[in-house]
Amino acid sequence: MNTHRRQLLAAAAALVAAPALASSRRMLAPMTDGPFYPPRAWRERWADWDADLSRVERDGRVLHARGEHLGLEAVVVDTRNRVIDGAEVEIWQCDALAAYRHPGVSQQPGRFDDGFQGFGAARSDRQGSLRFRTIKPVPYPGRTPHIHVKLRHASFGELTSQLFIAGDPGNAGDFLWRHVAAEDRPALAMALEPALAGSGLRWRVRHALVVPA
Repeated sequence: MNTHRRQLLAAAAALVAAPALASSRRMLAPMTDGPFYPPRAWRERWADWDADLSRVERDGRVLHARGEHLGLEAVVVDTRNRVIDGAEVEIWQCDALAAYRHPGVSQQPGRFDDGFQGFGAARSDRQGSLRFRTIKPVPYPGRTPHIHVKLRHASFGELTSQLFIAGDPGNAGDFLWRHVAAEDRPALAMALEPALAGSGLRWRVRHALVVPA
């Protein structure tokens, strides 16, 4: 076989192999919004829905959330490892008292942590990156600790899922975690590590939010 023919065959083999390699990422398992996704009309009554859920400005005061503060660094990529810039990402979770911010949940003083925002939004940059500051999720009655996440972009539409703490003992008994295929669970499992000293955080996590190609 001459050199030119070997080069052509090698190039053809590379083209065939490339999509399989690029599609190795597992997408976030789709889930429903659940009962506590705060409606937009309700959210619009409040001004503070930024990417820092750990502090709330109210009546000229700055309130800080209870619980263990967590820095969530994420990158939005598709199943072919292409970064997605300009993706709108929302997260919501219960506070350290296991109360959600939702019009259907009692907002009586003492029932919830008024220093926790409960819902936040960010947009991925040109590298697909974004950051949230929140708290380490706590168990909710009947559920293991988790953070809800919703992503929107013209390239894939809308995707809702949940993020769990890798290795949390409550995962095994959680009905949603159990219904996720074993091979899809790593895409949902956040590996927490201690945060850097002086950051004001207890935990830090870096996680890929994988969307359809």
